[in-house]
Amino acid sequence: MVKFFSTSYAYDYNFSETALAYFLRYPNPYSRHVASTDTIDRHYDPITQRLTTVRLHVKRSRLPPAVLKLLPKSSLSNASEDGSTQSFILEKSVVDVRQGWMETDSRNLDWNNVLSVIERHRYSRPEGATITATGDGRTDVDISVTLKSRIGEQIRKRRQRWGQQATATSVIGAGGEDEQPVKQGFLSSWTSGAVRSAIETISLQRTEKSQPKAMKGMSVVLERLRTGGLEAVLEGMRADREVVV
Repeated sequence: MVKFFSTSYAYDYNFSETALAYFLRYPNPYSRHVASTDTIDRHYDPITQRLTTVRLHVKRSRLPPAVLKLLPKSSLSNASEDGSTQSFILEKSVVDVRQGWMETDSRNLDWNNVLSVIERHRYSRPEGATITATGDGRTDVDISVTLKSRIGEQIRKRRQRWGQQATATSVIGAGGEDEQPVKQGFLSSWTSGAVRSAIETISLQRTEKSQPKAMKGMSVVLERLRTGGLEAVLEGMRADREVVV
């Protein structure tokens, strides 16, 4: 089963300010878990007048205790004993300043054998509004998040080779094609559907809690941009990095 989350709200800042703040939002007081952000590719199409950007974010996180109990140690090679780990997030954004909209797509590059997370944002100028001066306007925001555990899919594939011995434990800890089935552990009493549903539900709860923080973080950057311009934003980023260190 796939879990979905969606929400909509608005920033009391015009579209140009909001689009710029989006690219300057890390770090901020509500997202100090973001270790780094790198721009991989950027392209401007003179015909459509759209800017496409691809970035890579490295984020620190801690796996919930409930998830740690579900996963065997063989699947936690990138995590410390307390569940601390880092993940790579690929973000693609397209900005059309003329029409007044920006769409973004972010997804995790690792941990896909446990959970795939796809987060999409759409920022848009209200219908009928025009490009306004700094300090005026509003930007509407629509967010959707799709969470899908792939544990069941992996089990079905490996059962074709190994037979009914394949379990959630053997799949998550599996390596190369020639690897033999892993001996069943405490997850043997769980069906793949139960493990998948539990992981998706826990992740959905975390997503619901994180979205208000993301909104507050953007609001901080927007206020810095309005009151002190780019200089204030960069100074705020420097201060936030020092707090992390």
